[in-house]
Amino acid sequence: MRAVQYDHFGSVPSIVELPEPAPSADGVVVRVAATGVCRSDWHAWKGHDDSVHLPHVPGHEFAGVVTAVGPGVTRVSVGDRVTAPFVFACGTCDECRAGATQVCTRQEQPGFTLPGSWAESVVVPHADVNVIALPDAVGFEAAAALGCRFGTAYHALHDRARVRQGEQVAVFGCGGVGLSAIAVAVAAGARVVAVDISPAALERAAALGADVVPMDEQAVDAVRTLTGGGAHVALDAYGSRATSAASVRSLRPRGRHVQVGLLLDDEAAPVIPMGRVIADELELLGSHGISVGEYAAMIADVVAGRLRPEESIGLTIGFGDLPGALAAMDRPASTAGMTVAVF
Repeated sequence: MRAVQYDHFGSVPSIVELPEPAPSADGVVVRVAATGVCRSDWHAWKGHDDSVHLPHVPGHEFAGVVTAVGPGVTRVSVGDRVTAPFVFACGTCDECRAGATQVCTRQEQPGFTLPGSWAESVVVPHADVNVIALPDAVGFEAAAALGCRFGTAYHALHDRARVRQGEQVAVFGCGGVGLSAIAVAVAAGARVVAVDISPAALERAAALGADVVPMDEQAVDAVRTLTGGGAHVALDAYGSRATSAASVRSLRPRGRHVQVGLLLDDEAAPVIPMGRVIADELELLGSHGISVGEYAAMIADVVAGRLRPEESIGLTIGFGDLPGALAAMDRPASTAGMTVAVF
């Protein structure tokens, strides 16, 4: 099979020929039809994640068709249209038994601990736990957005932030996950204020139904004014000291901050205004991926048209464009929204 692979961190990946994988006893092989290009792939490529070992095939958000099934699999068949979350859960640890598969203590991740989906085939272990059936109404391109960015936004807002109709939501960072968060919040009946430094990203956020604010020294005051005294929920969908602190400062009393964007390297230790956290009884919440159990409601919203993950896609490319797309993430984005490769 063809796969995108890099042998050194930061080197431009190559398209190589690798053996077609076989499923484990409890796993399946999925022929990839579409896969995302995510900022997390860039972090892995730059060597920011010590779970990645070279040579490496990136990619962790995908959709496709099952081509091989292990003998222990009972719920998945060859020919099924499927996707999967980027956390491959074990299904047996305490967290998995409680339904929190996104924080499985024995998790594997394609594109990080395992070969990823920037290949013509990818293996999904523990398939009866991790494989999600796709109805015909959900296309592969849209489904490729669900496993990471759109699913992450859905979990962050519904499970972690407990967003309610009529609430004010602030989203800091309007990349793929930020735009997805805007769409999820608007569908939940919330009013959204979006913050970013990019005019193109803000234009895309406005098209999804958000009021927009440039990220500058006045951004927090502008958000607090637009939300009538502060947001009920604020998400840092970018991941930096500046955006995490601004998200917390934008909240009204008893508001909920959700940290979605990764904080790495020099940004790993943000300065949080803890005086405000105490005085206003703010909640600081982490959010990681999406549980398997949340997919049914999310996909039902997609089929019904309440959620349109395709609206968070800014660019569609081919398989051969993946190496260049990864290298391009060293530079400021030229388009707003996520990039999806269609095979």
